[in-house]
Amino acid sequence: KAVEMGIDSDFRTKEEVEKILARNKKKFEKLSARQKEEFDQESLVNPYSDTRVLHIADDREIKKVMVGIDIEPAELLIAKQLGDIDLVISHHPTGRALADMHEVMELQADVYSKYGVPINVGEALTKERLNEVARGVNPRNNWRTIDAARLLGINFMCMHTVADNISGKFVRDKLDAQMPEQIEDLMKVLGDIEEYKEAIARGVGPRIFVGNGENRCGKILVNMTGGTDPSPKIYERIGHAGVGTVVDMHVAEDAKKEAEAAHLNVIVAGHMSSDSIGMNFILDELLKQGIETVSCGGLFRISRS
Repeated sequence: KAVEMGIDSDFRTKEEVEKILARNKKKFEKLSARQKEEFDQESLVNPYSDTRVLHIADDREIKKVMVGIDIEPAELLIAKQLGDIDLVISHHPTGRALADMHEVMELQADVYSKYGVPINVGEALTKERLNEVARGVNPRNNWRTIDAARLLGINFMCMHTVADNISGKFVRDKLDAQMPEQIEDLMKVLGDIEEYKEAIARGVGPRIFVGNGENRCGKILVNMTGGTDPSPKIYERIGHAGVGTVVDMHVAEDAKKEAEAAHLNVIVAGHMSSDSIGMNFILDELLKQGIETVSCGGLFRISRS
């Protein structure tokens, strides 16, 4: 269900996403028997490598789930202590989902292309960045939390890009509907979204990272999906393509400097709050099926059901 919702909210069309799956199947068919064993066969039916089942301890009916933006062994111990949790869901990936997260970053090039950045430029910068991410993830202890789930006998999965797609579409639709002229108007639109209201109450609400409230927005790029932060070099290209304002979950310091040099406005909507938007839509679907949810790990649970 989560993958289905992620495809429906993908910036690419459903046909474009299906082409990715078709290419994966074609690639798989050409492999030797040994290579097929090593191939990630989840990619034949799921276009989001960072969204998957991580561990099945007991394949039973799911009546109650514990959900967090981040799940580590401590949260799994809490689930075990509660005693009636059938499944733990993390937003952020771990294990194979984290190791292969760089594969979903190709989505970024498609997003930038739709905003006017030549696809060859977007692909070159995205591939440079995804290789950097893959190298960074490789030496990490990616299976630590999954090992804890195995030892504790807990069903465990993660939903990353699928939820980020939903968050991005939701925020983009809000801004498209209200068409804010100045940055201060844009901030008011964000401030009316329940997850950001909660973030403001917690002191981590949306912030203007580059620019000021009186600046005009121009064309707005909502950049909330695609695995992780893009290459800082993309900001110059975004500016050349006619974008005036970027709305993101989080922006690194080197990217902030590149955005300043490109004379872009940059709004950081917030990390946990933005992640929570997409997860909340998925959890509302579970709620409709009678599944109870328990929040933890940074999730701002807001139900629209």
